[in-house]
Amino acid sequence: MSFMNESGGPVKALMAFYDVAPAQLIVVHDELDIPFGAIRAKLGGGDNGHNGLRSLRRSLGTGDFYRIRVGIGRPPGRQDPAAFVLKGFGSTERSEVPAIVDRGADAVAMLVSDGLESTQNRFHADPA
Repeated sequence: MSFMNESGGPVKALMAFYDVAPAQLIVVHDELDIPFGAIRAKLGGGDNGHNGLRSLRRSLGTGDFYRIRVGIGRPPGRQDPAAFVLKGFGSTERSEVPAIVDRGADAVAMLVSDGLESTQNRFHADPA
């Protein structure tokens, strides 16, 4: 078990144990630059200030893995993004989380079965 911000080492160990290449890895993570509840899929990219992705990239030596990005939106006003990410969901958001988790799981399943382009076509067209 590990905190997300230090997940690179444990993920690398699991990948070695199961003989999984980075190109076979799917990481599901929160994303500030996507509206709350929206789901996006991509391959590769930087860490964009996300400490969990930074840890993964550092441990794996690459950012070339699949990502299912779950939008949490930007903090209101001048709120510190780190504080925003760590605060709990409001009651309205909390009621939407189960459906968002289900859609994220659907995106992972579609990525595995149908590939990146089909997943992007389906989920990027869906506003939330």
